[in-house]
Amino acid sequence: MTAPTKPPHSSPADADAVSGPLLDEQPPPATTDRPLAGQPSGTHLHSPVIDWFDDHARDLPWRRPEAGAWGVMVSEFMLQQTPVNRVLPVYEQWLARWPRPADLAAEAPGEAVRAWGRLGYPRRALRLHGAAVAITERHGGDVPSDHGQLLALPGIGEYTAAAVASFAYGQRHAVLDTNVRRVFARAVTGVQYPPNATTAAERKLARALLPEDERTAARWAAASMELGALVCTAKNETCHHCPIAAQCAWRLAGKPEHDGPPRRGQTYAGTDRQVRGKLLAVLRDAHAPVPQVALDRVWHEPVQRARALDGLVADGLVEPLPGGLYRLPLT
Repeated sequence: MTAPTKPPHSSPADADAVSGPLLDEQPPPATTDRPLAGQPSGTHLHSPVIDWFDDHARDLPWRRPEAGAWGVMVSEFMLQQTPVNRVLPVYEQWLARWPRPADLAAEAPGEAVRAWGRLGYPRRALRLHGAAVAITERHGGDVPSDHGQLLALPGIGEYTAAAVASFAYGQRHAVLDTNVRRVFARAVTGVQYPPNATTAAERKLARALLPEDERTAARWAAASMELGALVCTAKNETCHHCPIAAQCAWRLAGKPEHDGPPRRGQTYAGTDRQVRGKLLAVLRDAHAPVPQVALDRVWHEPVQRARALDGLVADGLVEPLPGGLYRLPLT
């Protein structure tokens, strides 16, 4: 990504919420991406949102020219379900250690898990490592610019492929993360929150709102995402700072309360996720295989602890060894 006011390498991420669909579990959109008869046009929204972005976009390292496509890809993996302030130090350490995909591909996948630290959802680290290996083997170590080639990489789903193609290469794609979906739900659809899962109607709307010009479309993707991150937030939105408040269907309707299915909340304390995190923390800090007894100390409930450890092994995040020893994966 580039500096916050100059395309094409720009990719904002939410300061307080998620950046993209978790682990890219999102099906691809329909093949057409041009507005059809009866669909809304975003022409009245493009200029004010992009102008606002030029003045207010955050200066983030993955937006700078030196980040390149690899920096954009790394940021997109890390920002899924993770706030920017937690990502920043890990991102900078990661790029300092592995400035190109081939550098990461040359390491054991367990090193990616170790460097991931406490970002959460550590399978993303394994998937990013797998993508780096594929980029090295298939594309000479350069992140491909073709959307189809991006989508064919392991661990890359529709959201990440569109984000990298748009933010790193300035292409015209609908990039639908939680922030963008919320902006579109309010400004165009007139509801407080989008559905819990991305719908075909949302994808159709996002494609209809895309500017025709590639450069402008890439800028619009970045700008609408940043607007959702900084102004049109999930809670305590600041409409008086919004460049499209006068056109916002939800505000004009009097901001009706959400009346759809309950919004999903994320819990952590006492869950298997917490236990998995504690087990992984022991393994990350160790540079030799860890005995079972050391892992048993991290959680008092043996059934949940065993279930969490079994899940880590099944996910390829932990490798069991003879003699009741465990380590991060080497292959």
